[in-house]
Amino acid sequence: MTTLSDSLLEELERTAAELARVAGAEIETALGRVLAVRYKGDGTATTDPVSEVDHHVEVVIRARLGERFPDHAIIGEEIDEGAAEARELTWVVDPIDGTANFVNGFPLFAASVGVLHHGRPVVGALWCSTSHACRAGVYHAREGGPLRFEGDALATRRNLGLRRHLVGEPGTGEPGVAPWDVRVTGSAAIECAFVAAGLLRAARFQGPNVWDVGGGVALVRAAGLEARWRGRDGWRPLERFEPPAGEAAGLRRWRGSVAIGEPEAVETLCRANP
Repeated sequence: MTTLSDSLLEELERTAAELARVAGAEIETALGRVLAVRYKGDGTATTDPVSEVDHHVEVVIRARLGERFPDHAIIGEEIDEGAAEARELTWVVDPIDGTANFVNGFPLFAASVGVLHHGRPVVGALWCSTSHACRAGVYHAREGGPLRFEGDALATRRNLGLRRHLVGEPGTGEPGVAPWDVRVTGSAAIECAFVAAGLLRAARFQGPNVWDVGGGVALVRAAGLEARWRGRDGWRPLERFEPPAGEAAGLRRWRGSVAIGEPEAVETLCRANP
């Protein structure tokens, strides 16, 4: 298996951050106006909304990637082009993660852009509607490089004086039972960024798609944290995304429970959810 040069990784990170920033600008422009919204499925669903902005942002990102990297594969949430040909590099794109929040004006959502090298997350860029700096911006990283926010290396520091930290986990949990307090943001990408930046000690996702966490796992790894996924044999390190066995649609149909964060917290989450 080939390795990627530092110069190519830098170019991929730069492009991912640029695309995430473009997506963020489109999202911010749409805020405050009445949006056309549809729901996935047979038309009777009341969950999993899609706005006109989701589709538009993915179209913009696909067009720019097609011009710059025509030989790369693209897997996006909103546009299904069928089974993508297996390629060395695959971009995974979620134009708006947290669409239900977005269409309701609840300001927790993100745009996620990731790059997989033979399934291994090597680059991630997440535009987030808020951040550790209390403003919108892009978290980004590449394999072998530091976690960055808007171009600046980000050093996370844990407050040792806190007795209870925060963890992102489905449901609300039973107060006082776990060694932390639970927060649910409605966006896997936001929680990946917040774990990488040290705002959340860990997070667990019940069944995300590859575009939900592909970019975020790259940030988590760059921050020196742990990522695991639950397969048929239980929890194991998430080193690469692999197509489900016998699935013609490949990585587009990847699903799996994922836990990310500080190793001790991830171990606790995995033990509690075997």
